[in-house]
Amino acid sequence: MAIVCTHLLGFPRMGAARELKFALERHWRGEIGVAELEATGRELRRRHWQLQRDAGLDFVTVGDFAYGDHVANHIQMLGCEPARFGFTGDVPELARYFMLARGVAAEHQHDDGCACGHAAAEGRPALEMTKWFDTNYHYLVPEFDADTRFGLASRRLLGEVAEAQALGHRVKVVLLGPLSFLWLGKEKADGFDRLSLLERLLAAYNEVLIRLGAAGVQWVQVDEPILGLDLPPAWVAAFEPAYRRLAAADMSILLATYFSPLQQHLELACGLPVAGLHLDCVRAPHELDQVLQRLPLERELSLGIVDGRNVWRTDLDAALTLLQPALAQRQGRLWIAPSCSLLHVPIALGDDSALDAELRSWLAGAVEKLDEIRVLQQALVHGPAAVRRELFAARAAVAARASSPRVKNATVAARCATLPSNADRRQSPFEQRAAVQHARLQLPPFPTTTIGSFPQTADIRGVRAAFRRGALPEADYRQAMRSAIADAVARQEAIGLDVLVHGEAERNDMVEYFGEQLEGFAFTANGWVQSYGSRCVKPPILFGDVSRAAPMTVEWTEYAQSLTRRPMKGMLTGPITILQWSFVRDDQPRADTALQIALAMRDEVLDLERAGIAVIQIDEPAIREGLPLRRSQWADYLAWASRAFRVTAAGVGDGTQVHTHMCYAEFNDILPAIAAMDADVITIETSRSQMELLRGFAEFEYPNEIGPGVYDIHSPRVPPVEEMLHLMRKAAAVVPAQRLWVNPDCGLKTRAWPETEAALRNMVLAARLLRDPQ
Repeated sequence: MAIVCTHLLGFPRMGAARELKFALERHWRGEIGVAELEATGRELRRRHWQLQRDAGLDFVTVGDFAYGDHVANHIQMLGCEPARFGFTGDVPELARYFMLARGVAAEHQHDDGCACGHAAAEGRPALEMTKWFDTNYHYLVPEFDADTRFGLASRRLLGEVAEAQALGHRVKVVLLGPLSFLWLGKEKADGFDRLSLLERLLAAYNEVLIRLGAAGVQWVQVDEPILGLDLPPAWVAAFEPAYRRLAAADMSILLATYFSPLQQHLELACGLPVAGLHLDCVRAPHELDQVLQRLPLERELSLGIVDGRNVWRTDLDAALTLLQPALAQRQGRLWIAPSCSLLHVPIALGDDSALDAELRSWLAGAVEKLDEIRVLQQALVHGPAAVRRELFAARAAVAARASSPRVKNATVAARCATLPSNADRRQSPFEQRAAVQHARLQLPPFPTTTIGSFPQTADIRGVRAAFRRGALPEADYRQAMRSAIADAVARQEAIGLDVLVHGEAERNDMVEYFGEQLEGFAFTANGWVQSYGSRCVKPPILFGDVSRAAPMTVEWTEYAQSLTRRPMKGMLTGPITILQWSFVRDDQPRADTALQIALAMRDEVLDLERAGIAVIQIDEPAIREGLPLRRSQWADYLAWASRAFRVTAAGVGDGTQVHTHMCYAEFNDILPAIAAMDADVITIETSRSQMELLRGFAEFEYPNEIGPGVYDIHSPRVPPVEEMLHLMRKAAAVVPAQRLWVNPDCGLKTRAWPETEAALRNMVLAARLLRDPQ
């Protein structure tokens, strides 16, 4: 009889009702203590383990839970919190954790009940944050230098193992692998090579593995996703001796790779001294035959057959076609799982009230994916007849989606096919445009602006929610939004900003807001996915051809401009970010979908220009995120991605200044493509990295204007004027001053007004001091 083991690489941690998000934010505001926060964490873990057990999985996965992100968990577990934080023995572990992530452990509660976190001196710059490979999930970047030491410093993981065992579960622990942990960090000293820390780090990993073995754990999943990257030879050579060292702990290790084919590392992965290998068969199904040939039979093979990154229902017939020969070749022994952690999908979609029955039948959240794994296991072990009804339902859903008239739009296809060849080119080169724009805008040196959003207060969210429920008349809603816009404009004028924004009070999310007004998108009621910390997003489901039915932002922006003589930015989200931050259809090339979105957003850009808006920002924070993990695929992606942006922006005249914004990713290696986007101004996140990113822009001699972020909006900490001046002077040392703007790192939606105004006042004063040092 076949033995098919089922497991997960990880499960969403926020909770079906975002319980962890709300508990974290209440804790940071001082409304609940550590005990209540930890109780929420325990209850979520209990619930999620039970879901796995109820689905018949052979293991529950422990180690995927975090109050921030799993890399931050490893920083603390391995005892390598950076010395610059100055932690002493009396700072509790969880408080240190939040200081790493946010610069402060909690906001300061004031008499007016507002969490404003004013005191700049009471915090420190948080760890840099960046994207987890090609996802919209963020992690805290470890910092390494020659003095970095490692050791088992936190026993939180061991405590969670004991929790699961006490509930009667068979446990498989997940760890981020040592080489991936080092790779994902950064050196903080010139000339230092973080790979030199590997021996020290392996000693700490061995200690963790030995402790887990003593606790009765038999299997540890060790994730090494960097095996899907193009690695330097020294890093490749480090794998075999590293895993020989880990083998000394006498633990069964399942080496897990995902997100990318193994390619030149396939033979290495198959030959490492581990007990098993997990292969992402969604991203790399073509490598299965090679793995079957090279992986010794005595080692377990886990196949990631259900997509952990997207919400489309699995084609179970196709999955079985791939799995059955593999099971036969492995002599009746196989593990099956999702391709990667289910962290990247909503907890459940099968009963989401916002979706019609047809759309729901096409989709699978984490809970539904657990059931797909169960069905596949039953079909492999007992034969397809044992799950005849489930296979029939899956087959019908896949066929219905493929034939649905909701998916294709002939008008959209014709527009894309007949697009003029010059549709992605501005009328004049940047130098000519810049002269026209400067004459029109009359801005001072080091002009100040923000990235777009302002605090979404409880009142604003309450008005939007009441309007959506039908509990507030449209006239009252519109008046409330106008009042919020007028308030934002007045505050900006009082602060002294040069280029204003309307504040985006009417927007729920920078992608969701547009998707709700575009054809081809569907939305869930509770399809929340963690982005970073307590921040959750509800990605649209992009199921069909995209078009714009009517203007989406013009009325609000035009109204805001009527309230001031200063330039008002039109605020849009770019096509690649809408693509990346949606659950995208998988029945056509992503490049085709990106072009459809670009044309829809182009219509909005032109309407803003016709309304007299002189500055239009088209945000593309996800353009680096969408970059394939293998360099051999970069050129193709960058060509269609940068063209999609240009198609969006290129219809405007020379006097309209186009901005774009990018954040929380490594952009230096794609600077030619960023320059090819031909935005007049780019604003970028740089404060957490101390302007590190600008060195690349300077070496590349980026030709257009740049606004490096001077303060971190993900922390409630208000940086002093001197700190912002220091960052801008570093910027001016590498970029000509006449091309520099002054702005925060990102939008201010998640902050409170007092801290926002305090930080922006400091920012404006810093800009004035730059203009006139006297």
